[in-house]
Amino acid sequence: MLKLAGLVSVGAVLALASLPVASSTQSLAPYIATPDDVVDRMLALARVTREDVVYDLGCGDGRIPIAAAKKYGARGAGLDIDPKLITLAKANARAAGVDALVDFRVENVLTADLSAASVVTLYLLSSSNERLRPLLMRQLKPGARIVSHAFSMGRDWPADKVDQFVSARGDEVTLYLWNIK
Repeated sequence: MLKLAGLVSVGAVLALASLPVASSTQSLAPYIATPDDVVDRMLALARVTREDVVYDLGCGDGRIPIAAAKKYGARGAGLDIDPKLITLAKANARAAGVDALVDFRVENVLTADLSAASVVTLYLLSSSNERLRPLLMRQLKPGARIVSHAFSMGRDWPADKVDQFVSARGDEVTLYLWNIK
């Protein structure tokens, strides 16, 4: 399991969590950090390599692009509407020594340019994934992969692969993978 040594402390995350966040009318999901073992499994399911560009939509503290850079040498970007989380993600990338490989931006994922991504990761609600689907289908190139933690893209776009397992915390986890054709 990849440990993201040097990330900002849990206390700092809890302090940030108590601060007001961006308007909930724009939010596609509440911020809940993806556990490290689930991050590892998501990146493995997407078959991330050094040649990939990993975009994490709703990136929170940046752990998915940071892990992709540390473990695989992939480049990445994290997008989130909360400026405090983007500040935290940038600090985490610097602490992990991968700030040259990853970029974090305050941006609405529903209007973002995702065309550079070869892998997109999500931990958003199903309704949010469905809202993103037209953008993903229009912008991603054939061969791009999408991995969602816990939530599907709707009944009319079944995943190409589903990975179900028990996390290190004992949670039952479902990951979904789609390949853009």
